[in-house]
Amino acid sequence: MSKFVQRKKNNMKFPLLLLLPPLFLLILSCSALPDQQRKVYVVYLGEHKGLKTSEEILDDHHSLLLSVKNSKEEALDSIVYSYKHTINGFAALLTEEEARKLSNTEGVVSAFPSEGRLTPHTTRSWQFIMQEEGFKVLDSDWVQKPKKDVIIGMLDSGIWPESESFNDRGMSPPPKHWRGVCQEGDAFNSSHCNMKVIGARFYVKAYEAYHGALNRSTAFRSPRDNDGHGTHTASTAAGRPVAGVSALGGFARGTASGGAPFARLAVYKVCWPIPGPNPNLENTCFDADMLAAFDDAVADGVDVISVSIGAVGAPPTFAHDGIAIGALHAARRGIVVSCSAGNSGPMPSTVTNLAPWMITVAASSIDRAFDSPVLLGNGVSIMGQTVTPYALKSSVSYPLIFAGDAVVQGTPANVSGQCLPNSLDAKKVKGKIVTCLRGAGLRVAKGLEVKRAGGAAIILGNSVPNGNEIPVDAHVLAGTAVSSDSAIALLKYINSSSNPTAKITPARTVLHVSPAPVIASFSSRGPNRIAPNLLKPDVAAPGLNILAAWSGSSSPTKLEDDRRRVKYNIYSGTSMACPHVTAVAALLKSVHPKWSEAAIRSAIMTTATTEDSLGKPLTDASGQVVGQLVYGSGHIRPEHAIDPGLVYDASYEDYLLFACDNSGDQLDPAVRCPRNMHDPFALNYPSIAVGTLYAPQTITRTVTNVGNGSAVYHVSVVEPKDVTVKVVPTVLKFEKIGQKKRFTVTLSVRGRFDVDYEEGSYTWSDGIHVVRSPIVLKS
Repeated sequence: MSKFVQRKKNNMKFPLLLLLPPLFLLILSCSALPDQQRKVYVVYLGEHKGLKTSEEILDDHHSLLLSVKNSKEEALDSIVYSYKHTINGFAALLTEEEARKLSNTEGVVSAFPSEGRLTPHTTRSWQFIMQEEGFKVLDSDWVQKPKKDVIIGMLDSGIWPESESFNDRGMSPPPKHWRGVCQEGDAFNSSHCNMKVIGARFYVKAYEAYHGALNRSTAFRSPRDNDGHGTHTASTAAGRPVAGVSALGGFARGTASGGAPFARLAVYKVCWPIPGPNPNLENTCFDADMLAAFDDAVADGVDVISVSIGAVGAPPTFAHDGIAIGALHAARRGIVVSCSAGNSGPMPSTVTNLAPWMITVAASSIDRAFDSPVLLGNGVSIMGQTVTPYALKSSVSYPLIFAGDAVVQGTPANVSGQCLPNSLDAKKVKGKIVTCLRGAGLRVAKGLEVKRAGGAAIILGNSVPNGNEIPVDAHVLAGTAVSSDSAIALLKYINSSSNPTAKITPARTVLHVSPAPVIASFSSRGPNRIAPNLLKPDVAAPGLNILAAWSGSSSPTKLEDDRRRVKYNIYSGTSMACPHVTAVAALLKSVHPKWSEAAIRSAIMTTATTEDSLGKPLTDASGQVVGQLVYGSGHIRPEHAIDPGLVYDASYEDYLLFACDNSGDQLDPAVRCPRNMHDPFALNYPSIAVGTLYAPQTITRTVTNVGNGSAVYHVSVVEPKDVTVKVVPTVLKFEKIGQKKRFTVTLSVRGRFDVDYEEGSYTWSDGIHVVRSPIVLKS
């Protein structure tokens, strides 16, 4: 047992209340009052007006609270956070009626509940990205390019600082603009920060106000990561190169490196385990805690913020979205914010993190597989994939059974083949290979159920929407996973044979798999439900089967009964895609320190590719060609983004007007929304989306020359079906760097759409740079 886990358990020897901070004791006392309807609300007030001290800001917040409370003491006791740096607002324990009164008060933008609706959404991925751009390896020039010492702020589940990915050998002291701290707590002290991880904080007040005191036998009340998610994303973004890394005894062996190994890391732990029998399986993150982290991160001096977190279910409007509010204040100060798109695909309109002042990232595959073929008793071989270190005897055939034929009595028919907990009959399963279907429940938990029932191995069959996409799992027993077509073939064999058998071949790592990248089926899709005139997601990046550092306090499956511990783990999700874009943003920030956050986002978007490694259009896991509602502008190309030629810029005021026009939110009390609609297409964004095109629509855009001093750009257009696209002028002439040119794009429907959305693009090129912008519209 590690000394850190041992120390965590020893904490439980002390009375719990002695471990709680005074503020939380106040929250406990408040929750014990007769009114049991109080919960944490975020009260957002926009920007701070004038120069005020922290005490003056706190007094303002208390005064506002006093307008709905019965006494000064009650107002003081109710406050959870007072946001004092860049965000003006607070979080407090309020009743629904108190929140309603505050929301109608002059100067209050919004008051919304903080209820844990947010959830957390490599050796090969960076090498694959570079190969796609014509490079054979992650070359030293990539590391040597930086001109500015960049700090990445990671809002996630914390960090495991002992990981070799976070060593600081040869690194200089933090840059002068760093103003953060290394906050101490359970199994974490100031010595755990170094020249790589230069700061760490944690935010748990809103979580504890909702769930009660953190269970410190299962989670660290400190920046230390008990989950693994935060450590994985941090090392993907900025881990130092570590040679000889592999997962689970040899899979994906190579040199692990983040995309920005030169960058510093500042950790802001905002996600915590959901109480329950297996708390590490799912984490939750509260708006109030998120906003406190954003407020500190901006004040601390970070340059880029990475947020692999998003809303569950219907997305909130910008004024009621903690991530959107925090990102807006970060963007105003030039900080690039990268966010995950969500894991609710392949259904449309599932994308989250929808604001234009952030980069929203979809997930794709890389060119690596972990092949583990299944040889059926009839001689047919079916390809599977796995990273479980356990294996059957390859020379022995085992009886093969479908889980639906081995369930205990009372199991509902619609889930009978899905190997849900306590669903399998041990008498029918013992010693056999069990075929389970994806569907309800966690994939790794299905393997645990097969093991509980005495099965020899698991074959996990994809559902049709998942197609050929196989997120590999470190199952707790031997096994492999197969595509939906292979699962159908497997079931046909079982049903047609009186004595079905199978052998499972141990897995091996295979490189240069094609086509790649493929957009992951789980990656959330557009259109944008809050602002239909904005295309989301923005870009795609590797997020399927990504190897990165892991927490020493968490098993590779996160299952409570899995006692294994690994230093590196393979994980999937748009959470893994997001830090890839974070790293690219850090690279651009280091090379172009004077570029705005909008310019950096533009460079990443306009240089993205819509083709795979074979030069064909991007597809999904089923092999179907997918479009811009799935991947935005395309798949990232970091080297191209360094020199984009032209960029689309935007300001804080532009974002405020966009929110007014597209979501009806007035995000800053000092900047009134126009009485009449302004222009829903006015934001100078690198893509064009039209929620509904009733009549000809002219959209104005402005580009800034950041390439050659003298350049001539010509436009080319790919028209959406049954739509005429006219760009005026068709030629842009630049005499110097920094010069701006305006043009218009007019869209006109010339026929009836065959589908809901049609897609096209327009591209500016000077023969060297290719600056592409997608067009998506609905008629």
